[in-house]
Amino acid sequence: MKLDTLDKKLVNLLQEDAKQTNKQLSLQLNLSVTAVYERIKKLERSGLIRKYVGLIDKKKVDLGFLVFCHIKLAQHSQEHITIFETEVKKLDEVLECFHVSGEYDYLLKVIVEDMEHFRNFMITKLTTLKYVGSTQSSFTISEVKNNTKIPL
Repeated sequence: MKLDTLDKKLVNLLQEDAKQTNKQLSLQLNLSVTAVYERIKKLERSGLIRKYVGLIDKKKVDLGFLVFCHIKLAQHSQEHITIFETEVKKLDEVLECFHVSGEYDYLLKVIVEDMEHFRNFMITKLTTLKYVGSTQSSFTISEVKNNTKIPL
C-alpha cells in the first residue's frame, strides 16, 4: 500500500499512542476530525493497521525471564514443518516464532517467570513437540532495545 505523507504521520502517531482521540490526532495533523477518522478506517480496511494492543510491563506480571530458543527439526518435510508450526502456535510461552535460515530452522522468543519455569517449559512442552531434533537457548541478560514501532 502506498502511503502519502499524512498517512505516514498518522500511522507514526498511532504507533506512539493508539489511545489518542481523533481530535488529538487532527490537531497534530492539521486535519479535520472526520478526515482523520476516514484515514484510520482506510488503513484498517486495507489491513495496514491489523489491531490495537496494550503493551504490558512483563516484570509487573512476573514474566521477566526472556529466552531465545533455536530449534532444529529432525526432518524437513512439508508435513513435519506444518505439524511443528501448528503445535508451537499453541504454546502460550512462545511470543514469537520465525522460520529462519542457517544452522537452525526456527527462532522462538519465549517468556516465562524464571529459570525453573523455563526448564519445565522445555521438558513438558517444547521438547515434546513432534519432530524437534535439537534446541539451543540463549537467556537475555538485559534489554537494550525493544521497539514495536515500524519505521515509515
